[in-house]
Amino acid sequence: MIYHIFQLLSDYDIPGQGLFTYLSFRAILTFTTALLISIIAGKRIIRWIQRKQIGEEIRDLGLEGQMQKKGTPTMGGIIIFLSIIVPVLLFSDLTNIYTILLLISTIGFFIIGLSDDYIKVFKKKKEGLSPKAKLLAQTLIGFIIGFTVWFSDDIVVRVNVPSADHVTSIVAAGDSLNVNTARIVGDASQAEKQDMVKSTKTTIPFVKNHEFDYKWISPFKGAAGWYCKWAIYVLMIVFVITACSNGVNLTDGMDGLATGTSAIVGVVLGIFAWLGGNVVNANYLNIMYIPGSGEIAVFMAAFVGALIGFLWNNAFPAQVFMGDTGSLMLGGIIGVCAILIRKELLLPILCGVFFVESLSVMMQTFYFKVTKKKYGQGRRIFKMAPLHHHFQKEGIPALIQKPARAIPEAKIVVRFWIIGMILAVITIALLKIR
Repeated sequence: MIYHIFQLLSDYDIPGQGLFTYLSFRAILTFTTALLISIIAGKRIIRWIQRKQIGEEIRDLGLEGQMQKKGTPTMGGIIIFLSIIVPVLLFSDLTNIYTILLLISTIGFFIIGLSDDYIKVFKKKKEGLSPKAKLLAQTLIGFIIGFTVWFSDDIVVRVNVPSADHVTSIVAAGDSLNVNTARIVGDASQAEKQDMVKSTKTTIPFVKNHEFDYKWISPFKGAAGWYCKWAIYVLMIVFVITACSNGVNLTDGMDGLATGTSAIVGVVLGIFAWLGGNVVNANYLNIMYIPGSGEIAVFMAAFVGALIGFLWNNAFPAQVFMGDTGSLMLGGIIGVCAILIRKELLLPILCGVFFVESLSVMMQTFYFKVTKKKYGQGRRIFKMAPLHHHFQKEGIPALIQKPARAIPEAKIVVRFWIIGMILAVITIALLKIR
């Protein structure tokens, strides 16, 4: 809103007005505002949750210190939601299609998670939303994003990116090129407009141009091939968004684990958005240039600020849990952001922690069912799944016994953060590896 107010007053010489044309300045504002809201307002929300006696119900799984968490305020995802939404509404370009889609996704996944927690806490049904209902809602949001990417004229990829010398001659400050899609398209020449095309291309590492086109896996050519490639792309979008949402949800089992890991992922996605939405940087790094996508960096700055502020109260020992209200929303935002900046094929590396956590659950469930059918009694690969709980248990028969002794929760969380940071560095390094 403040951003648009300054745009309306652009004819007046207001000191500092020009700063709002820079993504970097608005990203700093959203990060700082989100951080302050998350810490300051978070305290009050936690006290309100405590007065309402909205506490976590804990199942005794024999984990060290687990039962001490019983009654800890949950549904803390409300804090994260407000900390993201408020600064984005204040400082983002609300006419930008990427901002609109991220806001829709945030609200949508927040409602799914809030409904799930509400049923668990107030209806006293431990299952919460049925898996089918949850999956259906996630899939619906995925299709909304997918079809918008398909049909919106504002979501394009720029081919034939001009040389750095040509861009510099057009504008001195490359950062200001990111203002919004409309400005870029509106000021472009007819030839430049022709270079902005609807595309099913995405980024893939280890190849010369870092690009993969979903049309390459379409079995058809011509008109049928055109529809087929977009259908494949939309289904991929739905899969990525759903998988990310559930992956973060499964990882949210220790104090600060999902919060810290998501913040690390958010930083990298914000960097990618800023680079890919800036014609100078995209040309220099030889990466895909997506006009207007730089605005995503402003959103992700709020995302990271909200998580760091939430970690203030969520770090071990946690004073509040995010619940499904937060975890489903965080995963959804990560998935949607990766799709919009065409980096979804990098997620198995960048979100390696979430990927392995989800994989451990699938492997454990599959192996248990197969061995139960074969031997009459189910057997385990890990001492417990998701994977982070494996390191907390000891004395349980499983294929993998290491570590033999249980590791303290705080140490497990920090080690997972370190792994997340290493994966983040590797993902960024892939920009220059061909």
